[in-house]
Amino acid sequence: MLRYEYIRKEWIVSPTARFVYRAAAVTSLALFPLLIAVQLFELIHPLLRALVFLAVVGAALNVMAMEYFLFRFDDSRALKQVFWFCVMLFIPLGPALYCFIVYSHSALIRNSGADQQGMPRLF
Repeated sequence: MLRYEYIRKEWIVSPTARFVYRAAAVTSLALFPLLIAVQLFELIHPLLRALVFLAVVGAALNVMAMEYFLFRFDDSRALKQVFWFCVMLFIPLGPALYCFIVYSHSALIRNSGADQQGMPRLF
């Protein structure tokens, strides 16, 4: 690890990180339906506020992690990386798609031992 890198590689490609980023992608996908529910119900229930907060945190975590993976560890062609960068500009949906399609099927993730260490395959 170089001295100027504050985020270690294990934080991005470990089995625990894979589980956390997939869970964040799922919660970020719930952001649009939750925002519609807030608009439909004028009285914002405290539980609904908590769910919106969790969806926003999941979306933020997913955006940061997937952008970092794209810029630092993605070994695909440059045109494909530019395409995914443009897709990730659509915040709740783009990073979640990148997480499920590119990040989860990356050779770096498969070689990190995520399936061999007994982590549950939820997605």
